[in-house]
Amino acid sequence: MSPEALHALVSVSADGLAVLDAAGCFAALNDSAAALLGSAPADLIGEPAPFAPGPVAPGPVAPGSVKPAAVAPDGGRQTVRWPVPGGRVLDLEYRLSPLSGGGQAVWFSDRTDVRRQQERLTAIARAASSVAGAFSLRATLDAVAREMVMTANIVAVQILALDDPAADLRILGMAGFGPAEDFVDRLSACRRLGAHVRFFDAFVGGEPVVQTHRKAAIMADPAWEPLHEIMNRPDWDGFVAMPMVVRARTVGVINAYYRAGEDPGAGSLAFLQAMADHAAVAIDTASLLAQTRTRAQSDERRRLARDLHDSVVQQLFSMRMQAKALRRRLDGRDAELEHIRPIAEELAELSAGALTDLRLLVFELRPLDLAEHGLVAAVRAHAESVRVRTGLVIDVVAADELRMTGALDVQEDLYRIVCEAVHNVVKHARASTVEVGLRAEAGDLVVRIRDDGAGGDEPLGSREQLGLVSMRERTERWGGRFTAGPGPGGGWTVRAAVPLRRVWEEAGG
Repeated sequence: MSPEALHALVSVSADGLAVLDAAGCFAALNDSAAALLGSAPADLIGEPAPFAPGPVAPGPVAPGSVKPAAVAPDGGRQTVRWPVPGGRVLDLEYRLSPLSGGGQAVWFSDRTDVRRQQERLTAIARAASSVAGAFSLRATLDAVAREMVMTANIVAVQILALDDPAADLRILGMAGFGPAEDFVDRLSACRRLGAHVRFFDAFVGGEPVVQTHRKAAIMADPAWEPLHEIMNRPDWDGFVAMPMVVRARTVGVINAYYRAGEDPGAGSLAFLQAMADHAAVAIDTASLLAQTRTRAQSDERRRLARDLHDSVVQQLFSMRMQAKALRRRLDGRDAELEHIRPIAEELAELSAGALTDLRLLVFELRPLDLAEHGLVAAVRAHAESVRVRTGLVIDVVAADELRMTGALDVQEDLYRIVCEAVHNVVKHARASTVEVGLRAEAGDLVVRIRDDGAGGDEPLGSREQLGLVSMRERTERWGGRFTAGPGPGGGWTVRAAVPLRRVWEEAGG
């Protein structure tokens, strides 16, 4: 091949071709090489090349640096990370061939998209595995979020469940932000200040929202000030909100935050869509399982309550009446039969106790007041039964408009929350009074249980096994919010808030 033909071939090659001198600096390179490296050919001649003959320590290298970035030999091929103007970092694959005189010829190409696609496929496979195998929805979606931030261009992720843009959201998975337990409260503060929350647009429209240079806009906007500290933790620039849709219903969004210079392309959006599909399936599956479990439990309680009432309770009631009749007849007999009286009296006492216990069991399985008169009446009845047994004063404060007769499953969960909270007070708080409040507040049905006990200095974690997990699950099952902890004036406060519209939806209204 003539020198002219060889020069033409090198010039038109789409791959980067270069010659390095004995010191590892560029001696010659074609236009494709200069384009891949983001500089003009004249600016690269004499500058150190990033290509090393063998593995060295990992990490990107700035142009002009003598020490190359990490390489990984693969059948003669190696890779290096190279930052180009604009902040983007490329993954270059290259091969070296020694030249006479101590220099080297190098061939290289951009493998960034290929490597990221491999990372995304791995993350998708791992996410699918966690959705299939994890029991807890929060644990599952935290794992999905972590898989996403392990890809090269995403630094932080939020997986958020939404029922309505006007309502508060729930964080189901998060990675890359560090501790952010108060994120929802801070976001609510931003909304009150007028912040434009772009992921609500994705939720309402059902289409992804892509926003470049979003971080700079947020950090410069005083309406976002409550979230500045949290949002400034990751080193990000662009932002994508991907809606999570399952069975034609949008259940939330995935927010992905991209490194500077890593604007999301079609491949990255396809990856986010796949992850959003996995997360949506996990949310839907958890919801269906919870509904199935709740209905099965409620059906079984109703059956047990009906069977107990129709058989055992009636029999014991008859036993008690017969014992009373026997005692009345004995009153007319002569003294020789007096030894029978204690037996009859004991029979009456035992049957009366058994009848009381069974009625209490029936009430606990499915409170009759709940089905017949609604939540407030059931709570008042339970408060009275606790007062009779323990002497604890329980003040139930509720508005008349909360005398609901529908939505039994929602009301029963709220009733169980009250029962569990009062049980904890009796068992652990050493309190003398409890206030149970039920009221409509900002579109929610709010149940609050406050005691004057000794739990004011007790950390939340120490009570986590005392029914708090169950109470939280019962609240979040209906899209609600649950908090528990020391009250400002001492004692302990449990609060469950369920959207009123969910109550009426469940009731068919």
